[in-house]
Amino acid sequence: MGRASAIRPFLLTAGRVAGSGTGPPLPVETQIVTTPDGLSALRSLTFERRDIVAACRRPQSVAELAARLHLHLNVVRVLAEDLRAAGHLAVHVPNAGTVQDISVLRRVIDGLRAVPDSRGSLRDSS
Repeated sequence: MGRASAIRPFLLTAGRVAGSGTGPPLPVETQIVTTPDGLSALRSLTFERRDIVAACRRPQSVAELAARLHLHLNVVRVLAEDLRAAGHLAVHVPNAGTVQDISVLRRVIDGLRAVPDSRGSLRDSS
């Protein structure tokens, strides 16, 4: 996991650290879901973009998607913003009150721990 693993995220986003939108990065709890246009374009999308659109047939958070696809969180943020700008994803940012609700954050953490790592092992819950 040396230099090559650091270069790959850079290549996936063409060196960008923000998506094509002008706002701040998507919060990790943001729910994203594929649009009908995204489903129609699925065959024309490549690699990670196709994987993101295909995985978002059911709404899920940016953090869940990153864990499920084994992608760096910021890569998912950048690509999701690009896919939203292209009309392939709908993005639903929770209101600020929900974001600060500790029970919501606990459920997100528990959900991330339930996603197996690359070896198929569950993460430590401590």
